[in-house]
Amino acid sequence: MRQGGLASPFPSARGQLTDGAIGQPAIDWEQRYRRTVITGDTVATAVVVAAIGNFFGARDAANWHEKWGILAFGTWLLVLGALAVSRAWAPAVLGQGAEEFRRLGRSLFMATVVLALGGIALTSRNIKLWIFVAVPAIALIVMTARYLLRLWLHRQRKDGRCLRPVLAAGSPATVRDLITRTRKFPHLGWRVDAVCTADGRGLDGDELDGVPVVGRLTDVAKHVRHDGYRVVAVTPDPHWSPDRLQRLAWNLEGGDTEMVVAPVLMEVAGPRLHVDAVLGIPLLRVSMPAFTGGRRAVKGVVDRVGATFLLMVCAPLMAVVALLVLVDSRGGVFYRQRRVGKDGREFTILKFRTMVAGAHEARGELADRNEGSGLLFKLHRDPRVTRVGAVLRRYSIDELPQLFNVLGGSMSLVGPRPPLPEESAAYGPDIRRRLLVKPGLTGLWQISGRSDLSWEEAVRLDLRYVEDWSLALDTVILWKTLRAVLSGQGAY
Repeated sequence: MRQGGLASPFPSARGQLTDGAIGQPAIDWEQRYRRTVITGDTVATAVVVAAIGNFFGARDAANWHEKWGILAFGTWLLVLGALAVSRAWAPAVLGQGAEEFRRLGRSLFMATVVLALGGIALTSRNIKLWIFVAVPAIALIVMTARYLLRLWLHRQRKDGRCLRPVLAAGSPATVRDLITRTRKFPHLGWRVDAVCTADGRGLDGDELDGVPVVGRLTDVAKHVRHDGYRVVAVTPDPHWSPDRLQRLAWNLEGGDTEMVVAPVLMEVAGPRLHVDAVLGIPLLRVSMPAFTGGRRAVKGVVDRVGATFLLMVCAPLMAVVALLVLVDSRGGVFYRQRRVGKDGREFTILKFRTMVAGAHEARGELADRNEGSGLLFKLHRDPRVTRVGAVLRRYSIDELPQLFNVLGGSMSLVGPRPPLPEESAAYGPDIRRRLLVKPGLTGLWQISGRSDLSWEEAVRLDLRYVEDWSLALDTVILWKTLRAVLSGQGAY
């Protein structure tokens, strides 16, 4: 499975690989994408420092070269050096999750600290301008440029381009799960091109979900040498003993191929996972989830400040919506419903009314038409929804009054979906873990398909959030929620 070239600006061909040792050139599109990112960062930084140097230096033309020119060049060089030292241009992180922006932030913070120390050492009066104006401006422009490039990259990946060829090695069942996930989330950049299993066969003979089975697990390194796969994804199989995994890692050394091992002991990721060497043994340490403490206090402050700001910004829109709801059908502006929050405590949730009066009582008559999965009741074309309500639901505008719930402390900006009391009563011990944190106005379920998700997938995402919560994850979810709301996908 080889992809053809792209018209602009990065071809997605895997590169012409010949038989031989591991260590073939990286994929053409990766090299060009990286060069584009480096060029963009370099030019953006140069433009900012030149603009600031020229603007403020014009007032001191006599000493422009001595003061402003040297400071501008030094800041430019320092920022680029910090980006290189922090490996912000590493191919493995470009276009891949929040790690790219974490490294960018770390680089710019490093540059700021060095600038501040340099200003103290040189007793420069102008250093504050570069710290408080130049570096934030560089951060804004560089991060915006990186985000736009990433959007372009994700669009290409949805069309089957700019993907890293993957050789999956493990049991047929776990490899099939990997293939399903890579096809469902192409923006992550993986395309499983080949499979190796213990006996060299898949669930469908010589194929596994349309992907050819090219050999046995003992042949993985040989196939990487021959075909130049960019990633070797090792999934669980009794064959993989510690010695065999170590031998495979040794055999893959010296090339561009990444080896990725899926532990699958539990669905935990993010900041809770740490690799430690204890008595010479590498151990995967899983820290306890944070349900209390300083970070939770910070989250509470962010929730209330954010809710206050959003209510102020959205006040005109909410006034217009309230008027439209009243004009469209009989009934009140708001719909109040009991929901279950943190630790099982019930509270009253607020929404703009999107259904006709008495809709909840009419739910029993529609039970046989339920299209929701699990404990959820959903209808794609619910006859109880009003004309204005359909629009409000599509763009999640009906959820805005929940900002008052966030302000009052019963909800958070980000968290699991708030369940109904009858749903919560049917929860088993595992699902009840959703109630360990406050429910959210948005969450992983919101940015992953909303009502199009199956019950099992919605529960899995909520539990993942409970286990892996972090302030960085909240930031990513809030950012992606805007795009999910504007697209209206999965809302009805």
